[in-house]
Amino acid sequence: MNTLDDLPNIRPELLDLPTLDKLAPVDNMDHPPRILLLYGSLRERSFSRFLTEEAARILAHFGAEVKIFDPTELPMAGSVPETHPKVAELRELCLWSEGQVWCSPERHGAVTAVMKNQIDWIPLEMGAIRPSQGRTLAVMQVCGGSQSFNVVNTLRLLGRWMRMFTIPNQSSVPMTYKEFDDAGRMRPSAYYDRVVDVMEELFKMTLLLRGRTDYLTDRYSERNERAQAAINRQIGRL
Repeated sequence: MNTLDDLPNIRPELLDLPTLDKLAPVDNMDHPPRILLLYGSLRERSFSRFLTEEAARILAHFGAEVKIFDPTELPMAGSVPETHPKVAELRELCLWSEGQVWCSPERHGAVTAVMKNQIDWIPLEMGAIRPSQGRTLAVMQVCGGSQSFNVVNTLRLLGRWMRMFTIPNQSSVPMTYKEFDDAGRMRPSAYYDRVVDVMEELFKMTLLLRGRTDYLTDRYSERNERAQAAINRQIGRL
């Protein structure tokens, strides 16, 4: 067995040495980037939905295929079987997506229950499949009053927990009642320009990472765990 004199705790046969060649896309990437958008309000005049729809229009202009999940009638996490139609719809969209946008109002200094409930229904694992791992993510929030970053900070934490690649840029729109017209369209402003920036960055990062995520999320610790499990199975057969 090979050894690493200065790294005695590492199993050399399981240690990958990254190269640019290994970062080449492994699948046919001719299709438009697939972006799923989630918003965190059930109100008829929902500013988080308006902002999400504005983001979807921008992404569609860039060439993405976009789908917006409607959280209406999605039961509370754990209250119904995972076969519930709305739960199945959300999970299928997560598997379909290559990137996501999460947009929530701020309520009591945090994300809304509607937003968190959607994320809670997305499992870290479904058998050997991880519905969120490796997807790109952009986070946005709307504020009824002055600008805050509580929600985007929380969404970043959740995105990291879900093993997603959260882009550096983000959008926080204060006093949203001033920023949207009666038809729900966002008025021109520096805040609108920032939304364009965020969607542009998400689109670029999705193009850059898709087809490479299996390699980017392949971890030494997990390879080590699988190897040890295989040894334990062999021992169990003796």
